[in-house]
Amino acid sequence: MAPDDRRAALITATVPLLHECGLEVSTRQIAQAAGVAEGTIFGVFPDKGSLVVAALMHALDPRPTVQAIEAIDPAAPLRDRLARAATLVNERFASNAHLLAGARKLLFASDSHPDAAAKMARGRERLHSAIAALIEPDATLLRRSPGTVARLLLLFCGANSFGPFGDPAGFDGDEMVSLLLDGLLVTPGADHGGDDRC
Repeated sequence: MAPDDRRAALITATVPLLHECGLEVSTRQIAQAAGVAEGTIFGVFPDKGSLVVAALMHALDPRPTVQAIEAIDPAAPLRDRLARAATLVNERFASNAHLLAGARKLLFASDSHPDAAAKMARGRERLHSAIAALIEPDATLLRRSPGTVARLLLLFCGANSFGPFGDPAGFDGDEMVSLLLDGLLVTPGADHGGDDRC
């Protein structure tokens, strides 16, 4: 097997283990999952940390989510477009919450992986840009710029997934977009499906 193929196979085998074991995954576990001898890892990676970082970058690659957001029908109403985008981002954040926490710990707590940290920052910017572009056709309907609205939506989704007061089961894409576009004041005659005052 060529070195690039072996690297790819080891990364693929490591991702599920990161979900299961976190950053504490051992090279023995990785080797078993990949069906190779443990020493094989060090033939293509200088150390376990390099493999873990590569696997994190693979698992947290935002391209699938960005592509799904870019595929949302731009002719759909703004509320529907944003709700779909919020649902996609919620799913991404919820499924990768502990990996994102691990990546922050590993990549941003020190300067030991500047390339990976920069790659994650570029990924966040691509996600933000995709949502801003989705909003752009209706920019004149909003008091804030598409970029700011996109950042607020990502803030809602991030706080819901990572914050101590989040409720991934309770704040879905529709509810987040309602909070973002309508706020919390009761409007006479409007549907208040998210009302929890009882």
